[in-house]
Amino acid sequence: MTLLIDPSPEQVLEFCGRDPVERVFLEDVARRGGGRFVASRRDDGLLAALCHVGANLVPAGDGCEVFAPVAGLSRARMIIGETDAVSALWDAASWGMPTPREDRPGQPVYAISEPPAPGETGLRAANLADLPFLIPACGAAHELELGVDPIKRDPDSFRWRTMAHIEEGRSWLWIENGVIRFKAEASAWTPHAVQIQQVWTDPEARGQGFAGRALRDLCRLLLETTPTVTLFVRTDNEPALRLYESIGMRHVLTYRSILLP
Repeated sequence: MTLLIDPSPEQVLEFCGRDPVERVFLEDVARRGGGRFVASRRDDGLLAALCHVGANLVPAGDGCEVFAPVAGLSRARMIIGETDAVSALWDAASWGMPTPREDRPGQPVYAISEPPAPGETGLRAANLADLPFLIPACGAAHELELGVDPIKRDPDSFRWRTMAHIEEGRSWLWIENGVIRFKAEASAWTPHAVQIQQVWTDPEARGQGFAGRALRDLCRLLLETTPTVTLFVRTDNEPALRLYESIGMRHVLTYRSILLP
């Protein structure tokens, strides 16, 4: 039986540094000093596998089936991460967990390290005055991605999270005449990579090339200080797949998401 440990911050950062794109979320949490981690060790003392335990279970590394007892006791809403890590954990833990409401294998993770051509848009950092526009847009993007309306489920918490993204400089948008042509947030940000999420254009502004132009400008902005910009996407979101590939993003690895009740 493999002994699980509570890893030190130094151990977590060393582990994440071996694959900073795949493990960008884990590294971001560790650098913020929050979250709970469990890990297993190799014979040489370095971490073999790591799992963040919270609203989401995020496993990484080799032998993630060792986290099955932890998963069974959690109240996680989702298991997400690199395909092999999630599959190893789920295969070992599924018998004691609720039936998923959705299983999403094969989610491509895209990355870009060279600045694309300028989009010449009005993209800017969001501010608190943008909240009346951002909250419904972020809520709609969240519901489209996860099938749950966060504004109905917990409006105060969702408003707080949206404000936190703004106050931390992790929210950007391009808005004209009250219509959001593009918006996105950083879900994780480390010295090595930044992961963006919830790319969104209001329905009335779609099909006009705004998202591609603004995403190019956002990538250019982020690449000024961070070596890689990354994101992942649902396999059935064909417009998003075309968008990311059109600006030069590359498919670098694959995630699996298991959404729990």
